Amino acid sequence: MPAERVYPLISSGRAHTQWWAADVTDIDSSGVVDLGFFDRATLYRLKPVPLAGPMEAEWLCETGKEWCGTKLIFELTEKDGHTLVRFTHADGEVETDYFASSTTTWGELMFRLKGAAEGKNPGPLFSHTGLAY
Repeated sequence: MPAERVYPLISSGRAHTQWWAADVTDIDSSGVVDLGFFDRATLYRLKPVPLAGPMEAEWLCETGKEWCGTKLIFELTEKDGHTLVRFTHADGEVETDYFASSTTTWGELMFRLKGAAEGKNPGPLFSHTGLAY
């Protein structure tokens, strides 16, 4: 599938509701959003980072015990009509118990992102109260 179908899903906080989290609140006109998890027991404020490339999206996490100061980086490349998503969760502390579950969760999120881009409507992994497994 072309990158033009994937890019809106990673570059817009509101689009995160299609594959990541049901509880997304727009904070201001600059694109900053809050993602709420587990009845907002966990809240991540994500600020979009302007990038030069049209095939990249980056978010700076401004809140959250484990995520504050980390970056979520999505880089898209196309080859033979297919889009490769290179995802990096950067600047976090690798040596935590949270890391293993976070890595596994990002794997599931990438499958949901793919499904959303293909029009399969998988819905967000995180409902307002828990996981949508």
